[in-house]
Amino acid sequence: MPRKVTKSLVRDIQPDRMYNSVQIQRVINRVMLDGKKQLAERLVYNGMQKAADKLKVQNPLEVFEQAMKNIQPQVETRSRRVGGANYQIPFEVKGQRQNHLTTMWFVQAARARRGIGMEDRIAAELMDAYNNTGSAVKKREDVHKMAEANRAFAHFAR
Repeated sequence: MPRKVTKSLVRDIQPDRMYNSVQIQRVINRVMLDGKKQLAERLVYNGMQKAADKLKVQNPLEVFEQAMKNIQPQVETRSRRVGGANYQIPFEVKGQRQNHLTTMWFVQAARARRGIGMEDRIAAELMDAYNNTGSAVKKREDVHKMAEANRAFAHFAR
């Protein structure tokens, strides 16, 4: 019998102030640099509002949720050594990892845009993701293509 009960590895994140959404809070935390949370909140909220205005949608939360749904991966590949060879084996992405990848890809894509302020980058990436274009959606498509190409090795998954 184990001596200690292990703690849960998943941190409990409080929902954001304006929309009461945990996913928006994750994006805010990922955008935040040097502990400047109010600045990160302002950037994300203003970016969401700009995207909603340009797309002529009433609710910025609707734009955000649809954009994140379009970025979310369903499958990914993991490297596995079998008999001296490395294979890329497709696995279904579930729960926390799905949210993590979505947030990471979105913020990386927004940061990769150059020449405009972060608020406008977030708005542009939200609009692109909402319309199923942009680099975050392309990243998801590339991951899905890789998993599809290696579907023959799925039998190596336990």
